[in-house]
Amino acid sequence: MEGSIGKILIVDDDENICEVIKMYLESSGYTTKLAYDGKTAEEVFLTYKPDLVLLDIMLPHIDGIDVLKWIRKDYETPVIMLTAKGETFDKVLGLELGADDYIVKPFEPKELLARVKAVLRRYNSDNTNKEIISFEDLVIDINSYSVVYKGNEIKMPPKEFELLYYLANNKNRVFTREQLLCEVWGYDYPGDSRTVDVHVKRLREKLPGGSNWQIETVWGVGYKFEVK
Repeated sequence: MEGSIGKILIVDDDENICEVIKMYLESSGYTTKLAYDGKTAEEVFLTYKPDLVLLDIMLPHIDGIDVLKWIRKDYETPVIMLTAKGETFDKVLGLELGADDYIVKPFEPKELLARVKAVLRRYNSDNTNKEIISFEDLVIDINSYSVVYKGNEIKMPPKEFELLYYLANNKNRVFTREQLLCEVWGYDYPGDSRTVDVHVKRLREKLPGGSNWQIETVWGVGYKFEVK
C-alpha cells in the first residue's frame, strides 16, 4: 500500500461507473486501476497486485464469477462483487466462491466506501488483536490468517477465516445470524442471513469437525463453535 491507504482494482464494463468509483476512492486516499473486461482484469491483477478488487458480475470475454474463481485459485485478495438489482442467484454463488461482500447497483458512494474500508480493515493482519487459537487438530492463527486442520493448511477467503475465528474465539456461545453479520461483517448488513449460512456451509465443508469440537447449528437461533 505504498503511497496510499490501499490499491484497488475496479472492474466494470461501464466506463462511467468506473470513473465515478475511481473519483470517490481516490478522493479518500486510495490508488486505483481500471479494467473493463474480465481478461484485462486478470492481466492487471497480476501486475498491479491490488489490496482489494471491486468486481462486476456481467463482463465481456470472461465474466466476473470466472474472474473470482481465477483469483481464488491462488490468491486471498479480498473481493467485493458489484451486482445489478435482482441478481440473487449470482450474489449467493459469488459468496459461495469466496467473495468477501457484494453491493447492489445503483449504490451510494458513501456505502461503497464504508464497505471497502470495512473489508480492508478486517483483512489487514497488522491489527493489534493478534492471537492463535488451538484445539485438537485445529490451529487458527490471526497473525497470518492461516488455518491448519489435521496437519494440513486450509485455504479460505478472509471472510470465512474471520467468521471461523470469531466463533472459535467465543466457543460454546450461540450467535444469531444477525449478530454474526454485525460482528464479523463490521457494519449494519441489510438483513440477508443467507450470507452467514453460505459461509458456515463452506467452513463445514473444509472443517468437518474434531473429536471435541464442531461448528453447530442451533435450530431457530443461529450457530456456535461447540467445544466438549
